[in-house]
Amino acid sequence: MSTTRTASARWEGHGTNGFGQLSTASSVLRSTPYSFAARMAEGSGTNPEELIAAAHAGCLSMKLAFILQAAGYTATQIDTRCEVTLQDGLIAQSRLMLKAAVPGLSESAFQAMVMDAWQNCPVSKLLNTEIRCQATLLPSTVAASL
Repeated sequence: MSTTRTASARWEGHGTNGFGQLSTASSVLRSTPYSFAARMAEGSGTNPEELIAAAHAGCLSMKLAFILQAAGYTATQIDTRCEVTLQDGLIAQSRLMLKAAVPGLSESAFQAMVMDAWQNCPVSKLLNTEIRCQATLLPSTVAASL
């Protein structure tokens, strides 16, 4: 099964004092502001690292739920926090902290299932994969009409 999800970003101005907007096809993000201030300080809006952290936390929680289900367990609660660290202009770390309530599951089985989920959730795999980019430079007259 193949599924494609899309998002778009628009940026205007310089890196430090410019601003942008993010949108997703699902409309969960609709012209959501993002900026350097939101990335490096406490400016309003979101930033790429925060969005990666949300995706990684959500993906790990969902993957664990599927692994538990396959083993005959149901979590009453899975809470995952993710901290993405930007250091020297690079994403240096994605740190996941997970707490779950799973009736009848032993600690050793839980730890094994979490490791499986952590290593195999799609976002964990993405953060360790080849990334491709295709770019087209538009003439100034075309860009102004977008």
